[in-house]
Amino acid sequence: MSLSKMMSRAVVCAVAACAALGLARPVLAHHSFALFDHVHRITVTGTVVKFDWSNPHVYIHLAVPDGASTRSYTVECASPNVLTRVGWKYADIKVGDRVTLLINPLRDGSPGGMLEKATLADGRTLGDGNPPGGVFPIERQLPASGHSP
Repeated sequence: MSLSKMMSRAVVCAVAACAALGLARPVLAHHSFALFDHVHRITVTGTVVKFDWSNPHVYIHLAVPDGASTRSYTVECASPNVLTRVGWKYADIKVGDRVTLLINPLRDGSPGGMLEKATLADGRTLGDGNPPGGVFPIERQLPASGHSP
């Protein structure tokens, strides 16, 4: 193969790789935690109607008694990878289980939120792998010398 054909092939491959990365970029985007109220946490107890153990986030769909009726809550959790690292298994929650969830509710008042802690039907308590309140601490940067200012 001639040098010019190899160069052409390399350029085509590079363009194709850049295009593929460009198309994958929206998948890498992630929403912020701003839609959740990290100050006024609530606890909800109800029956699991659906449990989605899938990427990018696990979801627990809960029927919560509200007087004579029920409210449907959708609670967002971390990814299956993060939950597995903090002790969860995909079979820990089943449809019909009664669970209690400590959540950061949605700011708009809709029934749902982000999980902080789950008390499962068997009494075990599991966290979400995120810091309490979903707020990651800002670490102080040290100067290049490695000493505190």
